[in-house]
Amino acid sequence: MRRADRLFRIVQLLHSGRLQTARHLAEKLQVSHRTIYRDVQDLQLSGVPITGEAGVGYTLRRDFDIPPLMFDREEITALVLGARMVQAWGGMQLTEAANRALRKIEAVLPTDLRERIDEVLLYAPGFRVSPELRSKLDTLPAAAQQRHVVLIAYSREDAQQSVRRVHPLALYFWGGTWTLAAWCELRNDFRSFRVDRMEHLENLTEIFQPKPGQLLADFLKRVRTERKELPT
Repeated sequence: MRRADRLFRIVQLLHSGRLQTARHLAEKLQVSHRTIYRDVQDLQLSGVPITGEAGVGYTLRRDFDIPPLMFDREEITALVLGARMVQAWGGMQLTEAANRALRKIEAVLPTDLRERIDEVLLYAPGFRVSPELRSKLDTLPAAAQQRHVVLIAYSREDAQQSVRRVHPLALYFWGGTWTLAAWCELRNDFRSFRVDRMEHLENLTEIFQPKPGQLLADFLKRVRTERKELPT
């Protein structure tokens, strides 16, 4: 848990009005007592009216309230729909993150705004996304961020199969289909691979070093150039 998230959770827990011991807070947040003492002190110094002391417990002054997040109806709709699309089409890790984000937003919304979340009648069914595909959608972004070479067994639309070593650059979602933009060692050029046609995927420990002409910016520049050259 990031420190900012932990501080926010401490304020939420103290907001109940009950005396909270450092031991209880530490168990809830899975950190040490010393970390809780330091976090509470930092919150107090920043102006949060926490009363109490180490060894006794802490509480939040009753007249203190967490500032509500103020969204209009369109903003709530956009946030909820975005989270639902991630839940439907993203990897397992992103799906869990979207759930956590919605819970955090809902926790600090005023009651009238909180009810609007259930009123968003826009949905993104994700029953077509298999657990295997979701696993790949977790592996590939991590490999791109860590610059790991990826080994894939790929089946083209004409059923021709090949094994490729690629340098993953970015994932793109095309309304039902994910593609991986990558530098292909076999073709010594950029290639796009549909993730659902990857029959095998292995994130290797080997690091690739980005070179001029093989970067994501170079890939995007080529795409833009080719699009301009298409006949109208």
